[in-house]
Amino acid sequence: MAADAGKPLLNECDRPTAKHFVILGMSWAGWLFDFYDLMLFSFLLVPIQKSLGLDAGALSLLLGASLAATAVGGIMFGNLADRFGRRTVLSWTILVYSVGTFLCGFAQGAIWLLVFRVVTGLGVGGEWATGQTLVGETFPARMRARFAAVMQTGAPLGIALAAIVGGFVEPALVERFGAEWGWRGCFFISVLPALLVLIIRRHMPESDVWLERRQRRQRTETGYLRDLVALPALRRVFLLGLVLAITDMSAYWFTYTWMPRYLYDQLGFSMARAGIWMLVTQAGGLLGYLTFGVVADWIGRRIAYTGFSLVWAVGLLAITWFWSTIAVWPALTLVFMFLVGFGTGNFSGYGPIFAEIFPTKVRSTAMGTAFNLARGIQFLTPLVITQVALVYGLGGGISLAAFFALFTGAWVWLLPETRGTRIGAEA
Repeated sequence: MAADAGKPLLNECDRPTAKHFVILGMSWAGWLFDFYDLMLFSFLLVPIQKSLGLDAGALSLLLGASLAATAVGGIMFGNLADRFGRRTVLSWTILVYSVGTFLCGFAQGAIWLLVFRVVTGLGVGGEWATGQTLVGETFPARMRARFAAVMQTGAPLGIALAAIVGGFVEPALVERFGAEWGWRGCFFISVLPALLVLIIRRHMPESDVWLERRQRRQRTETGYLRDLVALPALRRVFLLGLVLAITDMSAYWFTYTWMPRYLYDQLGFSMARAGIWMLVTQAGGLLGYLTFGVVADWIGRRIAYTGFSLVWAVGLLAITWFWSTIAVWPALTLVFMFLVGFGTGNFSGYGPIFAEIFPTKVRSTAMGTAFNLARGIQFLTPLVITQVALVYGLGGGISLAAFFALFTGAWVWLLPETRGTRIGAEA
């Protein structure tokens, strides 16, 4: 399919059209099931451990391998999306993570489960950048951030879906088919998102910016990942974006890796109360993701990013360092938990900022590489928190996230302000 000569680009429309909402819907669904497939394993750890006889070391390896594979998938599929198109590669990523999750249901031991989790991680790593690139290239500049934020809401909803499947569907399958088929059945039914590929192939348009770029480019071009390393201007902005992603990802995973255990063990909450508090943070996150997009389109990406990072840090420090002070007001403690989730809304900034600072030629490669390298190295986070907790407790380990958030809020100012940037088929 070629771009229509003389016809305005989708991102030059006055308002979103049906094509825009098909692109948004498919990208959002891909991201929702992406996060669902990544997190489902965590909600099935107990029955998997019992069924396969795995020790804690094996489980840690399986968890870490999935995150590490997302880094490889982000680089690989980002590069492919710049070569073969956003729509095509989006469908590939969904197919890969759906098949990988499905195959997990057949695993008879740690080795095969590791292989299938790596397959899942590869697809998971590729989807975000491809979907955000599509949204960034097709939506009008004046509202790009708010629709990129809508796509980002797939993450908390994906976690919620994984919690439902792991918490309610798995026990129901055990009751009906036996213990061995509970967790396996959850993986089997998780192949259903692969049906999205049929809708994408039939109904979703390709990025017309990419199509126009493909028509203009030289046949001898090789570019993509190599350009990010070889060209000084691209290398600089890529490294700035990579540090932004690493520090913000660190803030996120330091916040959530041990938060339920912190509430249960250190603060003495019941499991039910800890669960409710975690739902409060996810509600804050959902609202934060959506609000960030509106604020970023209104006053700029950098101001919004800094503001949300500050909110995040304040919430975290309140429930860790200053817990004994605020605990006498139960309602106030919930407010700070909500602020923790709300502040993570700055994750909605990745899509528009990265889409606007990189040229079309390497956009998906750069976005996928930076985002997923940052996510891949987070397998170190639980180890760091564990060591810090030996001296300062879990609250001390979790509070490190506040300083990562503050650093991120300051670092973003090294990047250019890109609100209103026109995205075209430039070289």
